[in-house]
Amino acid sequence: MSTIFSNIPEDKWVMSNDKAFAILDIYPASEGHTLVIPKREIETFFELNDEELIAIKQLIVSRKEEISLTDSTVEGFNIFINNGRVAGQTVFHLHFHLIPRRQGDNAWENYFQNLRKA
Repeated sequence: MSTIFSNIPEDKWVMSNDKAFAILDIYPASEGHTLVIPKREIETFFELNDEELIAIKQLIVSRKEEISLTDSTVEGFNIFINNGRVAGQTVFHLHFHLIPRRQGDNAWENYFQNLRKA
C-alpha cells in the first residue's frame, strides 16, 4: 500500500519520532490542525501495535504543548480518528486529528465542510 501520507517529505513534518510523524492538515478545521500519522502504512486504529500507540500519544501531547505555548487563544482540543469509509475515513492510512479549539470558533463545522474536499 502506498498512500498520500507515505510520500510527504520529512521537511514538511512539524515533528516526528521513530514510529510516527506529524504534519499540518491541508484542509484545516482551525489554525494548527495537525495530523499525527504512524510511519507504518496501516489503515485502522486496530492494526496499531503498542509501540506505535505510545509514539503517537507522545507526538499528540508534544504538539498540543507546542500549540498551547504559542497561541493563548486555544482553550481546548479535539482528538479523533475516522476508521472506515462509513465513519468518514477518506485517506486509508491511519491518522489522528489534533484540532485546536478557540472560544466561538467554527472548527467542527469547518471539519465537515472540508471532509468533502479530501
